[in-house]
Amino acid sequence: MDLSQHDWISAQQNKPESIILDVRTEEEFEAGHIPNAHLLDIRDPEGFMKGVSQLEADKRYFVYCRSGARSAQACQILKQSGIPNCFNLLGGILDWKGEVVTG
Repeated sequence: MDLSQHDWISAQQNKPESIILDVRTEEEFEAGHIPNAHLLDIRDPEGFMKGVSQLEADKRYFVYCRSGARSAQACQILKQSGIPNCFNLLGGILDWKGEVVTG
């Protein structure tokens, strides 16, 4: 499901056990990411699928990338892998107005 930043944050705050996934590259992640995000690089297909296989299906995943395209693709893969609760951040980190962590 695609959500605006406001709705993405609201849905996440309602579920404190939710997990934020950054599906960009390691270099992009190091340059700046949303606090508490876990890196799962979709451009590394083998590593990405291995990571997906280790996710818990009953959790809620909030997924983002640079602009929203890769994270939309990642959400489709998560759903196909049996993880129904995944939410794509529309506009990605390019449109993010919140805190960003570097390093």
